[in-house]
Amino acid sequence: MSNHPLFQLTLMRMREFIREPEALFWSMIFPIALAAGLGIAFRNRPPEVLKVAAVTPRLAEALRQEKLLDVTQLPPQLAEQFVRTGKVALVAEPAADGSVVYRYDDTNPEGRQARMLADQAIQRASGRQDPIAGNDQIMREPGSRYIDFLIPGLIGMGIMGNSIWGPGFSIVDARRKKLMKRIVATPMPKHYYLLSFLLWRMILLPVDVGVPLAFGVFVFGIPLRGSFGALAAICVLATLAFSAGGLLIASRVRTIEAASGLMNLSMVPMWILSGVFFSSQRFPDLVQPIIKALPLTAVIDALRGNMLQGAGFAQMAPQAAVLGVWLVVCFGLALRLFRWR
Repeated sequence: MSNHPLFQLTLMRMREFIREPEALFWSMIFPIALAAGLGIAFRNRPPEVLKVAAVTPRLAEALRQEKLLDVTQLPPQLAEQFVRTGKVALVAEPAADGSVVYRYDDTNPEGRQARMLADQAIQRASGRQDPIAGNDQIMREPGSRYIDFLIPGLIGMGIMGNSIWGPGFSIVDARRKKLMKRIVATPMPKHYYLLSFLLWRMILLPVDVGVPLAFGVFVFGIPLRGSFGALAAICVLATLAFSAGGLLIASRVRTIEAASGLMNLSMVPMWILSGVFFSSQRFPDLVQPIIKALPLTAVIDALRGNMLQGAGFAQMAPQAAVLGVWLVVCFGLALRLFRWR
């Protein structure tokens, strides 16, 4: 077994990886740093206090009854200048007919929230009583936070990046250094050469997925509600599919610059469309079928379904089918198009 071409080629992949210290950084340190930075930036915070301005003492006194408003009394011209420059989210001033005029930017979420809070405070100060009392029941469970949404996206993005860049860069670098001439002189079939990249990515998969997953679970308390076997299966299928894509990209490319351009061309649209940092449902319905057909969308949807909603093999079957199609098509084309020189 030790002399089998596939074993020796996989061993060569391992040696190449060890000789590239930056590969360790991108595989292990970068995902943790990215998750930590975004987790801190978007951590759960107490409700934000909004700055507003009132033109009269009576309105200022009424607005101060709302704890989520930081109220400043200003003359009309200065108050209008403050709201135009964003120093306050809203200005409240009385109208001639006794009503209240709210000046704010309706495209600004802070302005809309300030308008709602200010109106509630002024109405209560004027004696309004709600016909039905409302009671708040606060629920803060793991799975509903932004960091819970983010970690599966980062894991999927990491699988894609490592699986495409690793095989693709290695093949182009070997072709550039004319190492392919030595390999082509051997009786080894090319499918062994390509399969060795897939096998090596399988060996690295526990690191690619385990490091950010463990960081999310132990540092941020990310829930793992689904089957671990289903989670592992979708990660394996995603790694194979993206690695096959990397092989296809590098099948005939001769320079690092060309390979980098093609890899970025394939990955950047998926970073934007596939819901890594925000939900892909924000895009119009017209493009949703295209987005759902992307491999990164499939793996991220499957990871979120498994980790946050407890989805098993049956629930992840559509995403697995998408990844399976990408794997078969990309690897088949890579075998057909690959050239040693």
